[in-house]
Amino acid sequence: MIRKLFAITCLAFVGLATSAQNTFSVQNYKMSRVLTLIDHLYVDTVDDAKIVEAGIVAMLKELDPHSIYVSPDEVKEMNEPLEGNFEGIGIQFSIINDTLMAVGIIPGGPSERVGLMAGDRILYIDSTNVAGVGITNNDVFKKLRGKKGTKVTVKIQRHGSPELLEFTITRDKIPIYSVDASYVIDKKEKIGYVKVNKFAATTTDEYTKAMEKLRKAGVRNLILDLTDNGGGFLNSGFDLASQFLNDGQMVVYTDGVKQPRQDYRARGKKSLDYDRVVVMVDEGSASASEIVTGALQDWDRAVVVGRRTFGKGLVQNQFPLTDGSMIRLTVARYYTPTGRCIQRPYSAGVDQYEQDFIDRYNNGELNSADSIHLPTSEIYYTLNSHRPVYGGGGIIPDIFVPIDTTYYSDYYARMIRSGIFNRFVIEYIDTHRDSLERVYKSTKTDADFDKFNAKFEVTDALLQELIDYAAKNKLEYVDADFARSKEYIRFYLKAAISRDLYDSGEFYQIYNLHNPIFKEAVRVIKDVDLYNSKLAK
Repeated sequence: MIRKLFAITCLAFVGLATSAQNTFSVQNYKMSRVLTLIDHLYVDTVDDAKIVEAGIVAMLKELDPHSIYVSPDEVKEMNEPLEGNFEGIGIQFSIINDTLMAVGIIPGGPSERVGLMAGDRILYIDSTNVAGVGITNNDVFKKLRGKKGTKVTVKIQRHGSPELLEFTITRDKIPIYSVDASYVIDKKEKIGYVKVNKFAATTTDEYTKAMEKLRKAGVRNLILDLTDNGGGFLNSGFDLASQFLNDGQMVVYTDGVKQPRQDYRARGKKSLDYDRVVVMVDEGSASASEIVTGALQDWDRAVVVGRRTFGKGLVQNQFPLTDGSMIRLTVARYYTPTGRCIQRPYSAGVDQYEQDFIDRYNNGELNSADSIHLPTSEIYYTLNSHRPVYGGGGIIPDIFVPIDTTYYSDYYARMIRSGIFNRFVIEYIDTHRDSLERVYKSTKTDADFDKFNAKFEVTDALLQELIDYAAKNKLEYVDADFARSKEYIRFYLKAAISRDLYDSGEFYQIYNLHNPIFKEAVRVIKDVDLYNSKLAK
């Protein structure tokens, strides 16, 4: 059996071999020989699938950090966020005190159509008790997700009502959004903001709708937030970059030893001829985010603000295997229009590569622009202004913004990591939902949020409730730590409450007011002379 599995796997690679066939045959025989010996002579029973998977994982790890094996169970889970939807009932949930609670209802989804509401506690799913039985997130996914058109019946307890309510929900396609927020920052200055969290199949459509809304509001200058955007589909990143460039301008090209160079050039007309564009990036901006950022920087189309991006510039193709698993194999590298390779070095091995964030922190790169290594052998020049930009891995911003650690404390970090903070927000919203909605969601318009943003305050009394809640959940209070983090916790608590009461767009309208990269982006886009100077030679 083990030889059969290995032979099937090898056939997938044989079809791809274009050179060194003799060497490949020798190595193929060598591995087949080892597997045969294990199969026939090893002292104990061997799990064939497990040992083959381990061999594939080990082989790919020797190549580069982004060539990986994906098990059958992981394939669907990995694809869902990039496909832009899954099939289910359309709720956001949390497990509080061993009880499944709907903390958000996706607008237009199956649950909203039948009348489920945020705050409902789901006690039964298809007559099976799910309260107080140690249900996990994976259990919830298995029970509530399913093929479009299938039905699931839930019994819920609604706040303030002693009786159980029963709903039969028909599963449907549920969208996963990649544009988290879009809003007008300054009407007078005609500045808009868009936050893109990944590049999925639906990103172009989502972005276009966001731009139509901002265009109607008179936006002429845009801040594009790609911080913590880990990338996604190349085509989606290419489409977004094309919105800012002229027809025919290079966006990115790929090249590999066994893959011919392929150029990707902007096509069509710009959706909006922006006057000024600022792109926000950080060490979490990777892959397609770096393609967009690199293209706009190379063409002197945007000022890039933040910190050096991740440096993920390897192109993977997906190759399915016979059991539903697949491998993602690196076949080429990405290059920006000036010829910069986006990928940072990985010659020290995968383990060291994965420690990059810690290394950047330790060598001071996250705190000071002077600590960024600018390789003299990797100097390139932008295509309009001919100003210097640097290769060597990742995109180095035009304006550096250090990471903010002034608020950080171990007490705050443990509160976040343990989930105590999020659980407190959920329970606070659940307890005060009626009064909050009565005061701040009476008309369901933007004015509601404006009222919330202007009048809702996180008082010291509310902070004390959070401290007490944390103590009940075995998080020891540290006065000095809390004093250091207090004002950050205060504003972040307000932002988190707004997200549960409204949506992610409202969260960012509050969060960004304390985001150093955002504040610098606003400063740059408002100062025309500063903006132009950064794009000049």
